[in-house]
This record gives sequence, C-alpha cells and structure tokens, in this order.
Amino acid sequence: MAKRPNFILFITDQQRVNHLGCYGNEVLTTPAIDALARKGTRFDRFYVTNPACMPNRAAMITGRTSSVNGVRSNGIPLSLRAMTYTELLRAGGYHTAAVGKVHLQNMSPWKPIARKPDPGRHQPPPPGRDEAVPEDLSHPLYNQETSLAWENPDHDLTLPYYGFEHVDLTAMHCDQVHGHYSRWLEARHPGSKSLIGPENALPWDGGMSDFQAWRTRVPEELYSTFYIRDHAESFLRRRATGDDDRPFFLQCSFNDPHHPFTPPGKYFDLYNPADVDLPPSFHLRGNDLPEPVRLLHEARDSGQQDRSSWIAQAVHEADVRQAIALTYGSITMIDDAISRVLQVLGETGLDRDTVIMFTSDHGDFMGDHQLMLKGPMHYDGLVRVPFIYVDPAMEGQQKAQTASLSSTIDIAATVLDRAGLAPYNGFQGTSLLGAVTGDAPDRDEVLVEEDNQRAFLGFKETVRLRSLITTRYRLSVYRGAARGELYDLQEDPMEIRNLWSDPEHAQTRRELTERLLQRILRMQDTSPIATGQA
Repeated sequence: MAKRPNFILFITDQQRVNHLGCYGNEVLTTPAIDALARKGTRFDRFYVTNPACMPNRAAMITGRTSSVNGVRSNGIPLSLRAMTYTELLRAGGYHTAAVGKVHLQNMSPWKPIARKPDPGRHQPPPPGRDEAVPEDLSHPLYNQETSLAWENPDHDLTLPYYGFEHVDLTAMHCDQVHGHYSRWLEARHPGSKSLIGPENALPWDGGMSDFQAWRTRVPEELYSTFYIRDHAESFLRRRATGDDDRPFFLQCSFNDPHHPFTPPGKYFDLYNPADVDLPPSFHLRGNDLPEPVRLLHEARDSGQQDRSSWIAQAVHEADVRQAIALTYGSITMIDDAISRVLQVLGETGLDRDTVIMFTSDHGDFMGDHQLMLKGPMHYDGLVRVPFIYVDPAMEGQQKAQTASLSSTIDIAATVLDRAGLAPYNGFQGTSLLGAVTGDAPDRDEVLVEEDNQRAFLGFKETVRLRSLITTRYRLSVYRGAARGELYDLQEDPMEIRNLWSDPEHAQTRRELTERLLQRILRMQDTSPIATGQA
C-alpha cells in the first residue's frame, strides 16, 4: 500500500475571501499563505455550508449539512453520537489532533434566545421527552468548551473529542480566549485577567472609530495566535522525533480575525485605516434593498442600534476603515504564525508527506452594503471563503486555480479520499481532488443554509434562509417571506440589483427555484440505512 499522507488544515475565523494577497488584495501582506497558493490550487468559488461558526464547523467535520447534522445555528452542540471524518481517520490509523478553536459546543455562558413551544392549556412533555431527538444537551459532556467549565481548575476535555485524540483548546475571540490557553497564559503571567478585555486596555485615541476594538495589554508572545503556533510546532516536533509511525491529521484553527478587533503589539498599528480600501458596494444603493438591510440602515441612522451587539449591523465609513485595518493586522499576525509552522514542517522533513489546506469558517460583511459582522443575508463577502489545497504528491499535476463551485462539506470528503478511506453512510460532501487536477468537470451549484434563533429584521418567526449559488446566479429564499433575492453574479458581482421582482428574469427565477428544491431534496438525509424491506 502506498504511504498515506499527513494533513494540516489551517482554519481562520470570519475571514473574507478577498482578505488575502493571493486573492487579489494589494494592501494586506500574507506571504506565507500566498506561497501556499502558488504551490497548490486556489479555489476561487468556495462557499460555506452555513455562514455561522458552529453550524459551518459542524458541517465541515461531519461532511453533512446543518439541517441534517442538527447544528442549525450557533448555540446547538454537535451530538456526541455524530460521526465525524476525524473519527474515521482515527479508526483508520491516523493520529488526530486539534490545536486552537474547535467550537463544536457552546463557548459562552450566554442564555439561548430560542424558546420551546408554549404548551398552552396542555400538560407539557416531561424533561427527556420534550425533543423529537432526545439528547441531554445540558449534560456536562455538552458543556466542555464553555468559559464557566474552564473556571474549574480540574476541568478538561473528555478525549477523544469528536474524533480528536489530542486537543490544545482556545475558545472565544479577541483577547478574551479561554480553554487550555487561559491556563497557559496564567502560568506565564500570574493575574492574567488584568490583561484582557476593554476595561484593561492600553490607552488609545480611538483612531477613526472605537467600533468593537481596543488595544489589548496581552503581549504579542502571549496572545492566543502564538499559543496556537507554538503548540502546533510542538506537535510536529514530537511527531518527527517520536516513535509513533502513524500518519497524522492536525487541525490548526485560529480564533482571529473575528471581532472584537484586538491584534496585539505591533499588529495593532500595522495598517493605517486611511490606506485601506472600502468595499465597492459601500457607496452604492441597490434598486431593491432587502428588508433586513433596510431595517439595519434605519436602526443606525436613528441611533437605535446596539453597537456592542455581535449580530449584523449597519455602520459608518470610519467604523469600516478601522475594522478592516485591525482585521488586516490580525491576518498578518496569523500569516506570521503559519510561516513558523511551515518552517518547522520543513525542518523536520515532514513537508514531503504532508497535505496542507487553508480555509475560514465564514466571512464578514466588512462594509459590504454598509454592513459589518454577519447575519441572515448571503452576500458574497459572508458566504465565500478562501480554500487552498497543497499536495506534495501532486506537484506538477495541480491546477493553479479553479472556479469549480465547492463547499466546506467537501473538505471531509477530500481528506478521506486522499487518505484512502471510504466515507460513512449519510455523507454528503464530494471529494475535490478531481477539481485540483482538472480531471473532473466543474460543479455548477452549491447550497447554503442558515437558521437563526432570532425572529428579527422584519421576520415574524425565527429566520430560516436557503440560497442556491450557481456559476452565474444567487437565489435566496426566506421562510415566510413573499420576497427573496436574485442576483446575476456575472453582470452584477457586487449584488446591487435584486432581480427577484424583475419581469424579465421571472423565468430565471422559476428555473432557479426548481433547482433549489432539487438540491434540497438531494441533500436530505440517507442515514440510517434500511435494515429490511418492510
């Protein structure tokens, strides 16, 4: 049998596709990631399965859509009974490890927004019988990533954790990260809580804007990005010098560039807000602005918005420029960390047998249509993310880039295919190796799902949204709404002109609606398999 490869999967958090030099950004400096793109294949039309952290990470690790794997929104832990491709790798002889953010369970102590149906005059079902799929999500095993759990000095993850037999955990964002990292930080700086959060921030004149940003007291060398770097390096050196001859899979997942924006030290001032480019759509107003966008603009203009909220917001130009500059600082910091990890990979000789992938769990509006953060509008900046694949065994065979439509559920299929392992029943992803070599025809559509705990932005019930993205169009349909979105991405890449109600595009809308329905039908669950005929 041919030697099976190792894998490293780098994941960033909330990074747009155009926030990399190799994807055309002329301001941001990312030499290490750009070098990966030159060595491998850059996917130009790679989309999230769900544009929120927990759902997309669950889709990524299961190879199954959110509506099938059960993690429909943030706040729903992935079932511990769910099969993951990391568990299949482990069962197939791989050493599986995660360094950094995992986020398959809740990280914060925040109470849910969603509520169970009101039983009215009837007796409610007893606990344990009040869900269609009985699973005690209040059990401690489903609260292993929360900040409250990590306040207990004896707490640790129960391994294997969703297929990872080794985990160095960093949970949450900015300088307020907990998990194994917070214990490491405290050991190196006793009283470390005095370093973190806006209340302990270093003096700063606010720059252009103070929108969800502060100058952290955490030194560069003690920031979570460098904890992840150092522990990834340690893992590689142990693998190179130890007696474990199994191939390995390492997920190296950074908590940045997610808001709030707190890159440490020199990275905070690395980019001048005045020098960054605003998204072209910032100053353009569409012909038929989607209702959620209109309401967000009205909240901003009337002074009614909560600028500290983590949901989508309409913002001002100064907010966007400051956020982009600080985001760039975080991304360059990550690029520096990846550079060191790749250097160790080469020094140990492991690079000759290691497949490297780079992606992000979702994007950010980052000024598109005067919006920031994320929310239930599937604009390109939110749903399209980078994906780079580098395989030393395919040197000279890989295409430099591909426009084949692909999705985060395809990562699992690609890894299993390359490792020579068949997927489990109910698996929905498709291997991308054919797109890498050009041996497979380009795919022509992907499905993006989104469910939200909130009934907001003009919706009378919790927001549920489905989008079909094809080589030319995006069609988005909202539950309970008579109106949707239809954009011609070829003629209108900035998604300014909504064609949903345009009579000239009525036939296109009907055809895409049928394709969306067919795609949803194809993505319905096929697990478990029948055990008999009747």
